[in-house]
Amino acid sequence: MSASTEAVRQKKLAALASMAAALVLLSLKIFLSVRTGSLGILSEALHSGLDLVAAVITFLSVRIADKPADADHTYGHAKFESFSAFVETTLLLLTALYIIWEALHRLLFRHALVRPSLLAIGLLALMILIDATRARAISRVSARYPSEALEADALHFSTDVWSTSVVLVGILAVWLGQRFGIPWLHYTDPLAALAVAGVIIWVGSRLGRRTLEALLDVAPRGLQHEILAAAESVEGVLGVERVRLRRAGQHYFVDVTISVPRTTSLEEAHATSDRVERRIAEIVPSDVVVHMEPRARTGENLLDAIRATAQRRGLAVHELSAHQIDGRLFVELHLEVDENSTLREAHRLASALERDLLGVAGGNAEINIHIEPLGTHIPGGSEMTDLASRIRDFINTLPTEFHELLDCHDVRVRSVEHKILVSCHCSMNASLPVHQIHDVTAAIEDRVKERFPQISRITIHPEPPDES
Repeated sequence: MSASTEAVRQKKLAALASMAAALVLLSLKIFLSVRTGSLGILSEALHSGLDLVAAVITFLSVRIADKPADADHTYGHAKFESFSAFVETTLLLLTALYIIWEALHRLLFRHALVRPSLLAIGLLALMILIDATRARAISRVSARYPSEALEADALHFSTDVWSTSVVLVGILAVWLGQRFGIPWLHYTDPLAALAVAGVIIWVGSRLGRRTLEALLDVAPRGLQHEILAAAESVEGVLGVERVRLRRAGQHYFVDVTISVPRTTSLEEAHATSDRVERRIAEIVPSDVVVHMEPRARTGENLLDAIRATAQRRGLAVHELSAHQIDGRLFVELHLEVDENSTLREAHRLASALERDLLGVAGGNAEINIHIEPLGTHIPGGSEMTDLASRIRDFINTLPTEFHELLDCHDVRVRSVEHKILVSCHCSMNASLPVHQIHDVTAAIEDRVKERFPQISRITIHPEPPDES
């Protein structure tokens, strides 16, 4: 049996036991109310009558609330527990109002004959024991398997212990008054009823506020700020723009909007979203929806702004560079377009991108865009091992000219569509900055092309010597 199935079974059993106990107590209190004429016992009978209604509602809510989400209830059915708890609260408060009205009427306008007995006192003591037992049992189940409805039931029945105790004191005082000739003690019965009403109002107001907050989606104090702070601490998040949450039973639905760098790829942004979801789930059991807004980093450099502008148009660019010459900015980049596009179509894309980049770089800037085909097919080729060995040997003579170079290895030469393409790995000084390594590899590529003019393209992969 799965844990969720066991939880539903235990909650149903607790609700059924509560219904049985409420039925027994209601029967006993009705019997005592008729036999003694006590308003305190009558108020408790009404209270137990509502307990029975509340227990039935709890049983139904437990059955409904644990149903999974469906097409008509996309957030599940857990709100039904909050609704049932609210109904219980309303019934409690209506009961309290009736008890207050009847108690004041007996205190101020008419004297009601109360017929206490040792049997009534004994049965009231038995009822206190039953209430205490069922309240403790339901409380244990609601703590182990969180349920608003069962929690409301447990709180409800725990107050019955106190209210029945007050009624017991009242009926005992009336019995003593009649036995020892103390007439003013008959007022303890309506006073006990007022005390019961006070307990009901106090408990009902606390329970009512909590259930009403759940129904109105009031966020628990401090939770929204805690979630916001947790999301802001996640790697890749620039900031949190909004956090919204609602509760259904013991589960939360969280809607959070975060800002991420606008140059972030879709996969990187998705990974950031997953990290935010996991971090929030560590705070509360929740279903999290993360909405991402692309934003510029504080102090974003020009090249990142240019890349973001190209990404916004869905264009792939590389070989991006910017130079200041005589106070004027020159920007160059390579734009990849569909290899089947006509020159007119490709030029339109480049011109539109150029207009956007002028807005980023400034109207006085000069933009030069090189158009090249975006490869979509993989052509066949053949290996040229002899030429590969000669190129490797030549590069390994260059450390005297380029002290950054340590050795060359893994040279591959291929003839592809009548072009000779070369790739190789070069170990270089690992402590040097990337821009210096890039300049060295570009110079080595030029020397290789000079020595072997038949080469169409050479690609050098630089790496630290201990990772080659």
